[in-house]
Amino acid sequence: MDDRFEKGLALRRKVLGDAHVERSLKARDEFTTDVQQIITEIGWGTIWNRPGLSLRERSMATVSFLVALGKAHELEHHLLGALRNGCTKVELKELFLHGALYCGFPAAQEGIRALRKVSAEYEANLAKTDEQAD
Repeated sequence: MDDRFEKGLALRRKVLGDAHVERSLKARDEFTTDVQQIITEIGWGTIWNRPGLSLRERSMATVSFLVALGKAHELEHHLLGALRNGCTKVELKELFLHGALYCGFPAAQEGIRALRKVSAEYEANLAKTDEQAD
């Protein structure tokens, strides 16, 4: 496999989590195999691996772009990544409030709904991990 694919796969797993990446890879079919390869190699192996922005900053930018575009499904995955990359719920909420001025209030409300859902799941998973560590 291409080194960019391997680097991208490792970073994709770090940001989005093994479960999400495994679901995406297992769901590949004749229509999605090529796009999964390109997303992993170019998106994660090249762009997300570039110097200049931290993973946290890249997550903030990605969440902003997805809210602006109204891509709620992808937004949920990247909100999880943002939390995993050190963004706080308060920062993300403020990002949506600020985005309401430029993207519209419906977009901000979608972001807040997604954040509510994802943060609850994230915290539940953290609690499970803490219990297993005890």
